[in-house]
Amino acid sequence: MSEAMDYLVGAVLIGAGATAVMDIWAVARKRMLGIPPLDYGLVGRWLAHLTSGRFRHDPIAASPPVRGERLIGWIAHYLTGIAFAATLLALWGLDWARHPTLGPALIVGIGSVAAPFLVMQPGMGAGIAASRTPRPAAARLHSLVTHGMFGLGLYGAGWVMCLFGTFQ
Repeated sequence: MSEAMDYLVGAVLIGAGATAVMDIWAVARKRMLGIPPLDYGLVGRWLAHLTSGRFRHDPIAASPPVRGERLIGWIAHYLTGIAFAATLLALWGLDWARHPTLGPALIVGIGSVAAPFLVMQPGMGAGIAASRTPRPAAARLHSLVTHGMFGLGLYGAGWVMCLFGTFQ
């Protein structure tokens, strides 16, 4: 396999695996703490409204629904995870994928919280870093923990790929 293909396959598998870990965490968090997971249908609605030039909603739930918004949101969720895995591989290279270490995975995972804090939450009407939510500090903490779980997922997915000898 070529090096470019290794990067692509690595980004897809590591990103999808890490995103799945994040989703498993969301289910566990709901069962343990009663905190509902993010509604990816609303993410899809927000993204679909971008095509008509509307970035900000107040709140997104009050905006008109869009056909296929749940599918759009879930696809975007996994593509975003893949993009962050590609960032990890771009910064630390395939050597990281051959011998994953926790530090880079956590840096990218926790760093990825900047996307919802600075782009998605303001656009969906929650303000920068959830500042317009009823409990901003709690929302921020939950976002940081969830993205930390994504970082652990990057590390775990990297190790699974290592165990299968994906990158020689």
